[in-house]
Amino acid sequence: MYVRLQCLVKWPRREELRKPLPVDFRAEFQKCAVIIDCFEIFTKHPTNLVARTQTWSNYKHHNTAKFLIGIAPQGAITFISQGWAGRVSDIHLTENCGLLDNLLPGDLILADRGFNIHESVGMFCAEVKMPAFTKGEKQLSQAEVDTSRQLSRVRIHVERAIGAVRQKYTMLETTLPILIMSTPGEKVNTVDKIVFVCCPLYNCCDPIVSSE
Repeated sequence: MYVRLQCLVKWPRREELRKPLPVDFRAEFQKCAVIIDCFEIFTKHPTNLVARTQTWSNYKHHNTAKFLIGIAPQGAITFISQGWAGRVSDIHLTENCGLLDNLLPGDLILADRGFNIHESVGMFCAEVKMPAFTKGEKQLSQAEVDTSRQLSRVRIHVERAIGAVRQKYTMLETTLPILIMSTPGEKVNTVDKIVFVCCPLYNCCDPIVSSE
C-alpha cells in the first residue's frame, strides 16, 4: 500500500491551488501554497539512553516520532515529512525535510508562532505568515489583532486535518514500539510507512474545507 498510495500526496501546481480557492483565503491569503504544522506519535521508551534523549518531546512530555505535515488551502495533504526524533525543533525539521524545495517565488506559507523560518523561506523568494505576538510590547495593534484573527481562522484547517487523520486511523493515537523508528535493511522505516499510508487515505475522504 505504501508504494501504491504515494501518488495521492503530491505538491499541487500553482494553477491548481488558485482555481477553487476557498472563500476564507480569497481576501488576505490568495498566494497561500501550504499550511504547515507538526504532529507527534507516541513511542515506547527506548532502552538506549541516547535514543531516549533524542526522542523525548518537551511539548508532549513523552518519547515521540515527529512529522511535518502540509495541507493545501482546499484541505488535502500535500506534504508529509519522514519521521524525526521528537526532540527536533519545528524550525530545524521544516528547514531540513524538503518542504521548502517545493516553493515558488511569491508563495505564502501559513504557520503557527513556533515556525520562525522567515529567512530560510525568503531564500526561495517566498513568505511565511504567523499570528502576531507582542515581542515585549504591552499589546498588539488593532491591525495586528485583526490579521492574527484572520490567519488563525484559516490556519486551524491543518489542525483539523491532523485531527481527522488521527481519528480515522487510530493506530496513530497509540504508543508504538520504538523498533519501528528504525527498520534495518529498509530505506523507509515502518513508522514512516504507516503515516505515508494514512495520509493518502485521508485525501480520498471528503474535504474538510468548504469552497464556499
